Amino acid sequence: MPTTVSLPHTITLDMKKSYNVNGLTYLPRQDGNSNGNIGQHLIQLSPDGTTWTTVASGTYLDDNSLKSTPWTTAQARYVRIVAQTEAGGRGQWTSAAEINVLTTATYTKPPTSLGVWGATLDFPIVPAAAAVLPNGKVLMWSSYKPLDFGGGGGSGTTDTATYDPATGTVSQRIVTETKHDMFCPGLSLDASGRPFVTGGNDAAKLSIYDPNGNSWTAGPSMQIQRGYQSSATLSDGRIFTIGGSWSGGEGNKNGEVWSPATNSWSLLSGCPVAPMLTADTRGVYRADNHGWLFGWKSGSVFQAGPSKAMNWYTTTGTGGQKPAGLRGTDPDAMNGNAIMYDAVNGRILTVGGAPNYQDNPATSNARIVTIGAPGTTASVAAIGNMANARAFHNSVVMPDGKVLVVGGESYPVPFSDATSTLIPELFNPATSSFTSVNPIAVPRVYHSWALLLPDATIISGGGGLCGACQTNHPNAQIYSPAYLFKTDGTKASRPVINSVSTTSVAVGAKITLSMNRAVTSFSLVRYGSGTHSVNTDQRRIPLTATVSGLSYTATVPGDPGIALPGAWMLFALDSAGVPSVSKTIFIRSS
Repeated sequence: MPTTVSLPHTITLDMKKSYNVNGLTYLPRQDGNSNGNIGQHLIQLSPDGTTWTTVASGTYLDDNSLKSTPWTTAQARYVRIVAQTEAGGRGQWTSAAEINVLTTATYTKPPTSLGVWGATLDFPIVPAAAAVLPNGKVLMWSSYKPLDFGGGGGSGTTDTATYDPATGTVSQRIVTETKHDMFCPGLSLDASGRPFVTGGNDAAKLSIYDPNGNSWTAGPSMQIQRGYQSSATLSDGRIFTIGGSWSGGEGNKNGEVWSPATNSWSLLSGCPVAPMLTADTRGVYRADNHGWLFGWKSGSVFQAGPSKAMNWYTTTGTGGQKPAGLRGTDPDAMNGNAIMYDAVNGRILTVGGAPNYQDNPATSNARIVTIGAPGTTASVAAIGNMANARAFHNSVVMPDGKVLVVGGESYPVPFSDATSTLIPELFNPATSSFTSVNPIAVPRVYHSWALLLPDATIISGGGGLCGACQTNHPNAQIYSPAYLFKTDGTKASRPVINSVSTTSVAVGAKITLSMNRAVTSFSLVRYGSGTHSVNTDQRRIPLTATVSGLSYTATVPGDPGIALPGAWMLFALDSAGVPSVSKTIFIRSS
């Protein structure tokens, strides 16, 4: 009798000589039986069959579709898959119909001076939206199907996955309890750090995720049905939303605000969407999408784009609107990015985008927009352009104030990788210039996202969600910036925050940190969320501190429009610019 060997199982391929290896495809069995489908797994490379390096990990979807795992090119003779679980939990089995190793003709080892892209993370969904939780995990979701979306008219369910960087595991969950297909939503992190998801395929719905209880709850429906809207957390903890004609009817998607005190939505008749419309050739269906919103002082909202006209919105009473000027000579920039890299001084970097949502050239434009008192005209400075024109890209502010711009394509077309750029760029605020860094392994365009993690690395994932198309990317990679390496390529020694005096602080209050060694600067970066190139949550606050030995005391800005309520990552940086792993700090508006 054959004996069943318990998982994990290993399949090792000896290619007899070294190749430049950059991916693997795995075809599950095609006989109608799912037993043995690989779930959680590792993919590893070796030059000699003895020393192994992990180039991919994660969890495959439990179906018979072809699984493709790309990674940053490396040289190897041996490739092995370590099957850690059976995808459906049906038994101690592993099966495969076909495994192919992908190679490329050339290979140059990426220099660590340009950062390093790590092992690919495989997911059982195409994650079109994501949020980093205060516990460090990454919550992601697709739509009512793991690899496809419904295109309007909700199903009431959402496929989700959660990646835990601490363990490397990926868990799956189908959310039915809120009766909300959360594809193409508005997305913000509330004053407790909870993902607050509005509209999309189920265009009136609100779903809120509680990381502490790992639970989803339904909130009150919005007054206006929406999809492709943006939302922003305000200085008093309320959440503002505007736009969203992709679903729920077209036009008149004026502003409304949710109050945690009453758990209800209020229409703001004084916050019309019309001033922020682009001149898109497809009309309002595209013109009110993906607003660049920033919660600011006194409950105000600054709208930096994508329309070339910028605006202020106020949210007291019935609300108000006032022009903030044009974004210089920058045209409408749909599917571009806006990043508040210095909240203390109101500085926002805007990059890329295109005049129309799709089927037109993107720009490489970059601007620095500086805002002050609500209602005043914003200052706009043109800086040197990016090396690459981009739309559908994502940008992430780092603890040192630099901004990584990743992915995008020069001629935006949904569900196409045809003009994608694999070369990210790094914005340096000290020089107002961009530097190209090491390439990503996977195109990150429509339905992709990128977010800062608490260890000062950046996760970039998703793209696609188009069923049987060739541009689904159910995966992510983590970027370790150059500040984590020495000049000789070895890992830098990182400062350690031994303790903080508090993990919950009001605006204007002090935080005392105990360090393991001397550091020179500190910053707060708000936890981020992302979908459709929009992340209204992230912003950075540079901090100054007084020093007593290895004890440092920093003061949180006193205005909750600068230090928005919610979960923040507190970083310490040494004289070489090497950041610590962060401590999570919750900032209260009072």
